Amino acid sequence: MLERVFGLSVHGTDLRTEVTAGVTTFLAMAYILFVNPVILKDAGMDQGAVFVATAIAAAAGSVAMGLYANYPIALAPGMGINAYFAYGVVQGMGHSWEVALGAVFLSGLAFLFLSLVRVREWIVDSIPRSLKMAIAGGIGLLLAIIALQNAGIVVAHPATMVTVGKLTAPPAIIAALTFVAIVALDYRRVPGALVVGIVGATAVAMALGLAPFRGVFDLPPSIAPTLLRMDLAGALDLGLTTVVFAFLFVALFDTAGTLIGVAWRGGMLDAAGRLPRLRQALVADSAAIMAGAALGTSTTTAYIESAAGMKAGGRTGLTACVTGLLFVASLVLAPIVLSVPAFATAPALLFVACMMAGSLGEIDWGDATEYAPALVTAVAMPFTFSIAHGIGFGFLTYAGIKLLAGRGREVSAMVWLLAGLFVVKFAVT
Repeated sequence: MLERVFGLSVHGTDLRTEVTAGVTTFLAMAYILFVNPVILKDAGMDQGAVFVATAIAAAAGSVAMGLYANYPIALAPGMGINAYFAYGVVQGMGHSWEVALGAVFLSGLAFLFLSLVRVREWIVDSIPRSLKMAIAGGIGLLLAIIALQNAGIVVAHPATMVTVGKLTAPPAIIAALTFVAIVALDYRRVPGALVVGIVGATAVAMALGLAPFRGVFDLPPSIAPTLLRMDLAGALDLGLTTVVFAFLFVALFDTAGTLIGVAWRGGMLDAAGRLPRLRQALVADSAAIMAGAALGTSTTTAYIESAAGMKAGGRTGLTACVTGLLFVASLVLAPIVLSVPAFATAPALLFVACMMAGSLGEIDWGDATEYAPALVTAVAMPFTFSIAHGIGFGFLTYAGIKLLAGRGREVSAMVWLLAGLFVVKFAVT
């Protein structure tokens, strides 16, 4: 049955590899289970209910992506967009979290429509190859800074924005040694090198008292406080048009960027740089956004941490399904899931970042009109901490440079349109 549904042999993989990859992806992104509830709690939402909603939304989205699109890409409520939800829409603009959930649902509905009529697919396919390679590399750089932050190797600084952390701190040392071990194990072709590294780092952390063992099983909280509490009528107010547009825009390009970046890493793009079965992937993503809003969480999106599972050998939707099932299991296994510290997964993310940065070598470095906007795209992602902003800066510089260089005809109509829309987005948000 698995062969028939996922085509394991066709994709050069097997059950053991896919399961290992699914576990790897889950471990790399399990942090969302305790980070998302903390952020949305600041919007006035019940933390326990959001925990359950996060797990179920991630499970449903990942399984939908696996079964419908057959891609090893997991979904979960997105970081960054959840902060905009809590601190921008609710605290900043004064809207209730119920209305904000309604806006998320409407953005998902718009996503679904655009996906079914192939507009989203057209948008993704219209991205120039140089920018696609820059997106993959930029995501790698974003992963790198996330990993270094989680390890405590990079910290905030009031004057320079970032600076080096305390390198003699145990978490930084464990993360650094684990990174070296993961790279060495991968070079020696040891199966599940990333999982070995994450589990090993967690075990050391527990032995040193840096990560308390929270137990194994516990009953999940009630989801009733957030289930179907979205206010669609309130979200239809004209004053929320900008909010719905912002959710739509950010999620669209976060997802597009992640799909392109992770697919490139797995060698899934065709000769023209397009992603097969893109429509199915986008429909699955759109449905996950609406399901997440109904459950009680902010926008669900494809996760760049899926690249960790792909590095572990994941090549089919079975990887995503395994990840999804583990999110379901996390409802009763929450204590053991929360026992994995962020610095234990940081080495795996940093290794994935190293691999994804290789896409920058695919850019035409002999043509300034190609490499300049590509580099802007790549470096903007970690510096703004946003995939969507990086893509936006890339479109604007690509169109502007091509126009002033007398090569405006090389810019497609869709790129011009999207560049204009990014101007509007940056002006109103």
